[in-house]
Amino acid sequence: MMGASASRRGDSAMKTISGVVLIAGVMLVLSIQSSRRAQAAPGAASPATAPRTSKRVAADMGPEASAEVGKIRVLEVAMMTAAEEKGAEGYMSFYADDAVELPAGALMVQGKENIRKTMGFLNDKDNRLTWTVMRVDVATSCDLAYSYGIYEFHSKDREAKPTVEYGKYTTVWKKQSDGRWKVVLDMGNASPKLRAQRLR
Repeated sequence: MMGASASRRGDSAMKTISGVVLIAGVMLVLSIQSSRRAQAAPGAASPATAPRTSKRVAADMGPEASAEVGKIRVLEVAMMTAAEEKGAEGYMSFYADDAVELPAGALMVQGKENIRKTMGFLNDKDNRLTWTVMRVDVATSCDLAYSYGIYEFHSKDREAKPTVEYGKYTTVWKKQSDGRWKVVLDMGNASPKLRAQRLR
């Protein structure tokens, strides 16, 4: 959720564009896979007549992928709890070794160990990072997924007054060789306070 610093302020236009393009690519891959699966199914409706409803999207995902969505949601909550209880160490335990962080207004950070060096603010008991997942989508191959939602970062200013920063994030998850899901890409940026709405 949080990148190379405790704040999401000062977004870089280039970084935002790069991040959007990257996430759009992931979403396109997931969309194509889901579409091919639906078209291959016996009796599948043609694009011109297929209803555009969330129920159809959920049905096209398939039971196995739907089960993986539930696993990702559980992991998101576990990751937040680990960050609160164990700080940076707990948070980073959900990252893959080759993960990439795309902090707002800063250079990308490559590799789990390099990302770990930027997460020390989670060890400060005055800081608390929470987030709410709005959507999780899993590829029909069940080895790649993404989630997105909103976050809140609670801290104290120089005068020890409580402050809250709001923002949005997206995370890409990849199933590892041992079958466990790990974060392989994460990005977020500050924004006005948003109301969470669960999409799936």
